Amino acid sequence: MKKIKNLEVYEGMLIVVDMINGFAKEGALHDEAIARIIPRQIELIKEARAKGYLIVFVKDTHDKDAVEFRRFNDEKHSVRGTKEAEVVDELKPYEDEDDTISIEKNSTSFMEAPDFRELIAKANNIKRVEEVGCCTDICVFNGIMGLANYYDQWNRKVDIIVHEDAIATFDEENRGEYVAAAKRLMKLQGINLVSKKR
Repeated sequence: MKKIKNLEVYEGMLIVVDMINGFAKEGALHDEAIARIIPRQIELIKEARAKGYLIVFVKDTHDKDAVEFRRFNDEKHSVRGTKEAEVVDELKPYEDEDDTISIEKNSTSFMEAPDFRELIAKANNIKRVEEVGCCTDICVFNGIMGLANYYDQWNRKVDIIVHEDAIATFDEENRGEYVAAAKRLMKLQGINLVSKKR
């Protein structure tokens, strides 16, 4: 994880979950339809930067014999060192900015990544977290619910927002009930789902 000198200066954070080639461009679990949310994510990254937010790219990154693969029909995906584990080209320029950190995770929840735990412990003045990414019903849901629970545990009042127009899931047409359930559960547990007014 890239070191940022003083994480305490940040009051806002945008988390970009798993916008990697292995879900959006190539590989066993990819769906090219996920690319439709990239333009909105770029808008939100620019807005976050203008507000002085910390921007965190979370990248699904597995060893070639990762235990998680068993839960996904032994479909190897996002293996460390492959193009699948890299952020999509459209977002790569934003990954290298000074106010940006990239964190690898080996599970469906960024909260289980040791680097993320270290980050949020040090970024202890965060008052607002926004989230975009994929997959809505797996990594987006698991990560943000874990984060909400973390803040509850430590009695930290943090507004949590998920941008509904900047999240997606692979094979979304056939996974609609899971996506709807994930969104409903987030709302029921105090996560704010918002979309850009058109």
